[in-house]
Amino acid sequence: MSKKELKVCWLSAGVSSFIAGYLKRDSIDLYIYIDIENQHPDSMRFIKDCEKVLGKEVLILKSPYRNKENVIRQFRYINGPSGAKCTEILKKRVRKEWEMAHKEYQITYVWGFDMDERRRAERICEAMPEFKHEFPLIEKNLTKQDAHAITARLHVKRPVTYDMGFQNNNCIGCVKGGMWYWNQIRKYFPEVFQTMAELEREIGHSCINGVFLDELDPERGRKEDEISFDCGIFCHLFFLEDQEKQEKEDVTVKYSK
Repeated sequence: MSKKELKVCWLSAGVSSFIAGYLKRDSIDLYIYIDIENQHPDSMRFIKDCEKVLGKEVLILKSPYRNKENVIRQFRYINGPSGAKCTEILKKRVRKEWEMAHKEYQITYVWGFDMDERRRAERICEAMPEFKHEFPLIEKNLTKQDAHAITARLHVKRPVTYDMGFQNNNCIGCVKGGMWYWNQIRKYFPEVFQTMAELEREIGHSCINGVFLDELDPERGRKEDEISFDCGIFCHLFFLEDQEKQEKEDVTVKYSK
């Protein structure tokens, strides 16, 4: 017996996933957003504005852990080779539970990867062969900048964190950020910076490899040196790319000696 078809777009409160969902709006059955307390309050405003344009109500899911601080304290882990614990608990686990409750469907996922993220799209297909996948931005050769432009033309105000210079609308104080990112958090959200600095010391681990936030030089880091990471359901892709980059650098150093 064949399964019923269900096409789903996971919104991340970022412009790329919104535009992906917009491009496929006539065939999408369900839009889902996983709410986390660490998101900027403007994120929910953006989701509500998206609903008006998409013409469908967005299903809001939420983990009982609610925020990344609860996860870090509970599991005594921030991030590492296996990924960020907060994403695993607050997003991936929530998605898995939703999937288990919808096993009777053949699910097609619509993702917001742009034309510069083809390798990430390939990894999604490799990691989740049991589902079908569509990548509207890649299909139309659209960049992240194009997604921002289309959002503006649709008269949807993008999340305020973009206007602060952040590359993605992630949780405020995302544990995958580098030195430049965390110095921006120090500038715009000093209370978040202080909370994470204290939490690092409490559990004995740091967000940035090799330096605790309370030791971070305010002048360290360059935006162009940091990977543009969108904290979606598959943020482990960021760690895979980061590992590959480090391995290449290690090989370069080895053979340059």
